[in-house]
Amino acid sequence: MKRKLLLISLILITFVTTGQNKMKKAEELIDKKDPGWVIVESWIKTAKNKVEILPVDELKAKEALFHTQVTTRSPMGAIVFMTGGLLIDDGWIRILGSGNSRFNRTLPDWNKGKSFNEFGETPPFLLIADDAIGGFYLLNGGGLGTDVGKIYYFSPDNLEYEQLDITYSEFLEFCFNNDLDKFYEGNRWNGWREEVSKLKGDEVFNFYPFLWTAEGSDINKSSRKIISIQEQYSLNLDLRKQIGFEK
Repeated sequence: MKRKLLLISLILITFVTTGQNKMKKAEELIDKKDPGWVIVESWIKTAKNKVEILPVDELKAKEALFHTQVTTRSPMGAIVFMTGGLLIDDGWIRILGSGNSRFNRTLPDWNKGKSFNEFGETPPFLLIADDAIGGFYLLNGGGLGTDVGKIYYFSPDNLEYEQLDITYSEFLEFCFNNDLDKFYEGNRWNGWREEVSKLKGDEVFNFYPFLWTAEGSDINKSSRKIISIQEQYSLNLDLRKQIGFEK
C-alpha cells in the first residue's frame, strides 16, 4: 500500500510543479534504482484481461518522457518510457505511451493543444487513454474538479465527464482485471472483438444514430464507420456545446 501511495503522489507532484520550474531533462526523470515498470510489469503478468505491450523506440521514449515531465518511478512515466502504449482487450482500450506504428500517438503529443499549449505547462487534465467507441479517459489536474489525481471518463453515450473515483494506478488495475463487458454493457456489438482487433490506435468507430441519443441506444442497430480519433474527440466537444453542456 505504501508503494502504491508513493507512486500516486509522484504523479500528483508532477501536476503541481510542472510549469512552475524549469523542465527536467529526460535523464533526470529516469529512475534506475526504483523503476515503476517493475511494478507495472508484474501487474500485467497477472492480469485477467488481455494486455499487449507495444514495442518502444528508445529515442521517441526519451522525448516523450521529457515532454511529459513524469518520473519513471511512477506508473505513467514507466509506461511512457518503456512502451509504445498498451492495448487492452484486443485494443478496445488504448493506454498512451510513447507511440508505435500501430498506435501512432504519444501521451504528450496527443495532449498538446487539448490540455495544454506548450510543453512544460501545468495541465488542467491529461488524456491518458481512450477506447474503440470514442470514449476518453482523463487524469484530473484540477480542471475537472477538486479531486486532483483521479480519473474521469468522457463517455460517448452521454457526453459527460464521469467521475470514476480511481487514481492512475487504480485505472491500470481496472483495465487489467475489471469485468469490461459489464463496464461497457450495451456498448459492445455482436462481433466487436474481430473488428476492434483490426483497428489502428489512432482510429475509432463512429456510430449513427449517436450513442447518446434514444435512437442510438441499441448499438447493434446503429451504423458504424471508422474515423480518426482526432475527429471523434473534436466532434464530442462540439456536440457537448450544441446540447448545452459546459466546456
